Amino acid sequence: MSAAAGRKSIFITGAASGMGRETALLFAEKGWFVGSYDVNRGGLDSLRAEIGDANGLFELLDVTDASAWSSAIDMFAIATGGSLDLLFNNAGIGAGGLLDEQSWDDVMRIVNINFIGVMLGVRAGVPLLKNTPGSLCLTTSSSSAIFGTAGIPVYSATKHAVRGLTEALSIELKRYGVRAADLLPGLIDTPLLSDGLRQMAPAEGMWRLVTPREVAVTVWEAYRADRVHWYIPEELRDFHLQVVAEPELVREERTALLAAMTAAG
Repeated sequence: MSAAAGRKSIFITGAASGMGRETALLFAEKGWFVGSYDVNRGGLDSLRAEIGDANGLFELLDVTDASAWSSAIDMFAIATGGSLDLLFNNAGIGAGGLLDEQSWDDVMRIVNINFIGVMLGVRAGVPLLKNTPGSLCLTTSSSSAIFGTAGIPVYSATKHAVRGLTEALSIELKRYGVRAADLLPGLIDTPLLSDGLRQMAPAEGMWRLVTPREVAVTVWEAYRADRVHWYIPEELRDFHLQVVAEPELVREERTALLAAMTAAG
């Protein structure tokens, strides 16, 4: 019998902290076999101590490395008997900087982790998803994929790319009976969030701070439904509609916000 022993399984990148960690913990609580992957060995070891070796795999994975993906998926397949119910491409970095001031190495690091890593993950995971009835290919996008965010333009571009990829995959993967969806979270209360944005966040509404646990709960809901985009909080759907209807107005509002943030230091 496989290590998963017939349990449903989830493969999570960026699992050592934040949204990925909370998702791993939640799914373990639900009785799933959890594959947790990251470049942070300390975070993975801490997660293993909470979840237990019998309930998952806790392995290093550089999502920009195609051969590392192949090895990770092969090991996961052995543990689950060749099944994968939920592939959660969550790993990403939020490095900021104005485009004309960022080094090219920094630009490509963001692109490689946030987008190339996602495509590598999908290509590696599809064979197992195809083998698993009702499976879901889920990726973390961002509210920055609704309207590009000044100060993190490359990050925004990669998240727009993830959103577009997800929409295409939601059609392509249907031929295998596999669903595709993405998360579009707003301001998540993790160390990646800048102090300036944290201080400016309102107590309520679409730009309130969201806990990583709230994101994890949305991942759980996404597996049990058939939606393409998951807004966190849900009010961000209204922002998306505004962007479609009045992009120039949003541009001017965001220009004023950037000026206020710059003035505040």
